[in-house]
Amino acid sequence: MARLGAHHLTADGALRPGTERRLRERGLLSAVPDRAYSLTVLTSTDCNLGCGYCFQNTGQDPHGGARPPRIAHARLTSQTITSILAFAGRQMAAAGLDELRILLFGGEPLLNPRGCLELLSRAADHGLSSAWMISNLTLLTPPLARRLEDLGLRSIQVTFDGDRDDHDRIRVRRSRGGTFDTIAGNIVRASQVTSIRWILRVNVSHHNHPGIDSLIDRLGAALDPSRCSIYFAPVGDVGVGYANDLRHTGELSARFTRWQRAALDRGFTVSRPRAYVPCATCGHGDGRYGAVVNADGTLASCWETAGKPGWEVGTVGEGYLPAARTRERWISCGDMYRHHEDERALASFRDTVDAALLDYLDETGRL
Repeated sequence: MARLGAHHLTADGALRPGTERRLRERGLLSAVPDRAYSLTVLTSTDCNLGCGYCFQNTGQDPHGGARPPRIAHARLTSQTITSILAFAGRQMAAAGLDELRILLFGGEPLLNPRGCLELLSRAADHGLSSAWMISNLTLLTPPLARRLEDLGLRSIQVTFDGDRDDHDRIRVRRSRGGTFDTIAGNIVRASQVTSIRWILRVNVSHHNHPGIDSLIDRLGAALDPSRCSIYFAPVGDVGVGYANDLRHTGELSARFTRWQRAALDRGFTVSRPRAYVPCATCGHGDGRYGAVVNADGTLASCWETAGKPGWEVGTVGEGYLPAARTRERWISCGDMYRHHEDERALASFRDTVDAALLDYLDETGRL
């Protein structure tokens, strides 16, 4: 990362020749080539939670409860793992890659722990260099955490939906009941027996934003912040029938700035702003550097379309469909739920938050 001052730019905002030359010499004007094939595998499409905003819901619970209908049931099997790893091998050979990075995804991946363990174990013979997981973490036990780490799992992303009361109202079990204390407790217990790192995603909506200051304090006291990164993410209008009424205003950007500073002061890692590069999984339109595989072996372009009828782009057995057939089905990160009328406000919001974070990192000597 390079931070530029006014003297580095011309009056119309272009790079001065000397500045451009120095940036180019340091490699900051060229993309880092992909070194590993990024494979996302849904080990189970089922989930034990009933979050109303989930993009895998096909509707809201008609009875107003916590059992929204979801994408079709599928569960990863040994036979499908064989096909997935053979497919990944072919894709890696075509792209000239010899390392494999796996994301265990769902649904809730830990509804199929055997599938998670078998996939990682067998991927060791296919160049597995690292693995991570996105989980609601209600099902993680210390023995399972140790086995996953032994097979290459290095980090787990888990979501908090505001402070305890808000979270327990929003992020609920399908059988009813809150999840906050279970999740936090499972992080503590797994941390005692593994070196797994934790990526804490904090969903922000009009339902929970007043409690996020308290959440940061609570997590800072309960967890080891030195092993946790944290980021704050507005929940888009991604669920069927779900809406987030927050708008990307100066007041909201000031809140994000305050939360990031508080997290840094607590000892958490906060993701730094970075240049946009295409997602390895969905950013190239042909699965060149990564793939999303449903538990039944069908290919999707992105997490958001996995398991959804009509959005398949191939199978691990047959490979990708012709480009003419996948062009209208190829969704990249966030495309499906992006509201075009709000893109300018969203871009301004992100720029403001990023600039404030850089200022604080600079002020505190962390830049």
